[in-house]
Amino acid sequence: MDKKIFAARNFVLGAALVAAGLSSAYAEDKVKVGLMLPYTGTYAALGNAITNGFKQFVEENGGKLGGREVEYAVVDDESNPAKATENARKLVSRDKVDVLVGTVHSGVALAMAKVARDSKTLMIVPNAGANDLTGPLCSPYVFRSSFSAWQPSYAMGEALAKKGVKTVATVTWKYSFGEESVAGFKEAFEKGGGKVVKDMTLPFPNVEFQPFLTEIASAKPDAVFVFFAGAGAAKFVSDYAAAGLKNSIPLYGPGFLTDGNLAAMGGAGEGLLTTLHYADGLATDKDKAFRTKYAEMYKIQPDVYAVQGYDAAQMYEAGLKAAGGDPAKKDDVIQGMASAKIDSPRGAFTLSKAHNPVQDIYMREVKGDQNVVIEVVSKGLEDPARGCKL
Repeated sequence: MDKKIFAARNFVLGAALVAAGLSSAYAEDKVKVGLMLPYTGTYAALGNAITNGFKQFVEENGGKLGGREVEYAVVDDESNPAKATENARKLVSRDKVDVLVGTVHSGVALAMAKVARDSKTLMIVPNAGANDLTGPLCSPYVFRSSFSAWQPSYAMGEALAKKGVKTVATVTWKYSFGEESVAGFKEAFEKGGGKVVKDMTLPFPNVEFQPFLTEIASAKPDAVFVFFAGAGAAKFVSDYAAAGLKNSIPLYGPGFLTDGNLAAMGGAGEGLLTTLHYADGLATDKDKAFRTKYAEMYKIQPDVYAVQGYDAAQMYEAGLKAAGGDPAKKDDVIQGMASAKIDSPRGAFTLSKAHNPVQDIYMREVKGDQNVVIEVVSKGLEDPARGCKL
């Protein structure tokens, strides 16, 4: 009689699981997430913010993704491309992760993406903006929850051209992300009738800006567009103001110029305009709820990196739901992610054929310690994904 009761109970449980879209074979399994992010060094704060955002969504979802408990395998990638391939292979081969989530540094992300493609492992990029990830190196297995280098800079080029700015000088570090950012800006600005009168670069991470400030003062363009980030951005903005250029030649850039470093500028950033897919003060119910929960969980305010981590988890949840909770059904997971509309704190977005967010880009103004939204300057901006064969 006990055996009959046990069998009946199992039958009822199995029926319930089928009704919920989960097969009994997978019901008790966990989904394994490989977090390969920087937890030490220059980008540690970004890696932690992405991790916080990802885990926040999981907690809001009852500690599960696709109806399964989540197990994490965590690797500090140290923002070191030389270690990237080995680290990613360990997560795939040794730890048997269902999805790779990483990273910040584009060089590391490009190496990770090759491992993901070769092993047919799903990968979500929660920051790295290298155009190639969703361009010529795109893959059915690689998705991005952040941006391409092209997107925020192209939006600024469009905005300045529409504003009637005629001439611009550009300055950036001579490495791929800086050069891709300037190229995106130039494409839109020149298409709108503007002219870039001077392109200047310096080796990364050099911060000796005085020669460039002298050239800007001599050329007298209508505006200056730069890509710098972190401490280098804070120094450039401070030096620009100290040289007396801020009030005579307006300075612009993608949002990385002023994200996470306003305090280090000592007020020199006040009033700067930047473009990005997230801003302070969006005032939507989703963003308010996200910011409140994040501050409650981590005792700090979230930034764009936290949003990108949160949305990486949302994207994977959409894929798992489409696969009935089974991460092994990769085609279904991929289709579910590719067709999803993500209700993000940044505003709802979909994914392009190349798996890059099609998203609004905001104009933001520095006010005190915030990058406050002014307006949407590019609605539903889609990266052209040049070279992608998907």
